[in-house]
Amino acid sequence: MKHTRKAVATVIGLVATLSLTACNGDDNASADTSTTSPAASADKGGDKGGDDKGSSTGGNTGGGSGEASTGGAGSTGGGEAAQGTAAGTGDNSDGKIDICRTDELEVNATDNTTDKTEGVVTVVFKNGGGRDCSINGYAGVDLTASTGDTLSVDRNGEAPHPDILKDGESAAFNITFPYNNTGGSGIRITNLVVTPPNETKHVTLDWPAGTLPVSDGEGTVKLEISPVGKVSDSPAG
Repeated sequence: MKHTRKAVATVIGLVATLSLTACNGDDNASADTSTTSPAASADKGGDKGGDDKGSSTGGNTGGGSGEASTGGAGSTGGGEAAQGTAAGTGDNSDGKIDICRTDELEVNATDNTTDKTEGVVTVVFKNGGGRDCSINGYAGVDLTASTGDTLSVDRNGEAPHPDILKDGESAAFNITFPYNNTGGSGIRITNLVVTPPNETKHVTLDWPAGTLPVSDGEGTVKLEISPVGKVSDSPAG
């Protein structure tokens, strides 16, 4: 990441690692979806999304969705979905099911917030690689603010379960965050940077939800992610 992470106790007081200033963005954005193609926007320098250290990988974009590159995710105007042309890797020719590779996954993020207490963004990985692949663990997630600063999102501690995704099937995880009902402008998040479990390449999506509150209070919802799990009704083929 080009931007340094700063301590956050006085800013959002959620997971403790970033100092952000309130910005003048919308109080709460309307529900939206950001998507990447199976040849997803990806950088080679990210951390493993599902390793034991729980590290997240972040990309720095000014506001659009990134295109594939070897040095960093670029930005495109107009809030378009991230696109790229990197080729998929890995096969099952030796009988072993390889992990789901970033280049083979279609990734999208949707605002699934249903109340004014806890915000929920759901990130979906759809297998478009033409083969079965395995997925297990936590994704790496960074949020980029309009200031350019980044925040790595912590895991919620739930035990992950391994799954096999056939071609066309999907897995997903949720990002929960405190809903900004303070009446202030809050902290505007511009981008969501996601690394699939056990991968090193990441994709950059537009943040589809509203702002984060500048300060927390009693009983504030934590900013955290759940482990990736297979979507039970995802059709194969």
